[in-house]
Amino acid sequence: MRRHIAAVAAVTLLSLVGCATDEPAATPSGSSTGAPGAGTGEQSKFFVQADYDDELALLAATPTGPADKPWEQALNPTMVDTAKFKKPGPYKICFSNAALNNPWRQVGFKTMQAEVEAQRSRIREFVHVDAEGKDQKQIADINDLLGKDCDALIVSPNTTATLTPAVEAACRAGLPVVVFDRGVNTKCPVTFINPIGGYGFGHVGAEFVSQQMKPGGKLLALRILPGVDVLETRWSAAKVAFDKAKVDVVGVEFTDGDPAKTKKIVDDYLQRYGTIDGVWMDAGAVAVAAVEAFQDAGKPVPPMNGEDQLDFLKIWKDKNLTAIAPTYPTYQWRTPVIAALRILDGQQVANPWKLPQPTVTRENLDSYLDPDMPPLHYAMCGCRDLPGYPQRWK
Repeated sequence: MRRHIAAVAAVTLLSLVGCATDEPAATPSGSSTGAPGAGTGEQSKFFVQADYDDELALLAATPTGPADKPWEQALNPTMVDTAKFKKPGPYKICFSNAALNNPWRQVGFKTMQAEVEAQRSRIREFVHVDAEGKDQKQIADINDLLGKDCDALIVSPNTTATLTPAVEAACRAGLPVVVFDRGVNTKCPVTFINPIGGYGFGHVGAEFVSQQMKPGGKLLALRILPGVDVLETRWSAAKVAFDKAKVDVVGVEFTDGDPAKTKKIVDDYLQRYGTIDGVWMDAGAVAVAAVEAFQDAGKPVPPMNGEDQLDFLKIWKDKNLTAIAPTYPTYQWRTPVIAALRILDGQQVANPWKLPQPTVTRENLDSYLDPDMPPLHYAMCGCRDLPGYPQRWK
């Protein structure tokens, strides 16, 4: 799942969502002009039917692994042999990180650091290098790490195609490489770790909103930017659901992840149509702003989806919203450390390692609420059993 586009859009997006990659920009799916009754428009150029089918099937798959540790679970795993990498510990684990430029990545990295601390008897040194969202810096970082006597290399690529040669160079150097979150265009890493993906995210939110809306109601789709794979796949899955349910999608608008712009868009549509009966979002960063726009206009908040950021979960609970929160769980940052240690032990690991992607619903909402954590904390951190909780994440 990972492709990247024009420089300005990419830099903006990387401060808003967890993952993106490089491929030519897609034609925006739907209207960004606010034209009445715009519908869902043409399907995204990023849509791949087979990938869509696979991800929706994974939503119903039963994971293998410990029931209380989703970061160690795998969906439909194919195991690979790692005996050639077996060596005695303790180990030096090196991590080339795309960036720490948004709350999702910051929560994730704190979770990874805590996992390392929990494994201190087996990890003698943990080296982290932040590429600051820059491809060339990450290429240089990986090249530098190849001379640092790392026992295993973890990589979260900034972009896919550009970082592929650097990852391949690490593989040729004989290092076991673990890639997670964003992928690369090579099969040389021992494993690629990530949750189900964008189609699953988009489908879950759209299916819920479609079912909760009144028949014939009007839906507003709020997106961040066009042409970025993780958002395009979310939207393309939502489009399938809305077209199937014959939802009246009156607008597909890009918010740039800006709360003020989000509020203005919602207000404009309320003035134009009088009421909006459903809201779908391709990411949850501005979900609270959308809720507040309805409140400011004195209108009921319609069925909608957000994400597992605590600010949204809190307002959902406080205002008794009709809502759902598909997720891209930050607990996935624990898994690469666990995978690296298993590989160095010569144990088999899944490749790809597809993690479960839980959904926050009305029924389980209370279990994810945590009034002691900051508003931009992600509930799916899987971090409550780790050293330093909760202070490390505050």
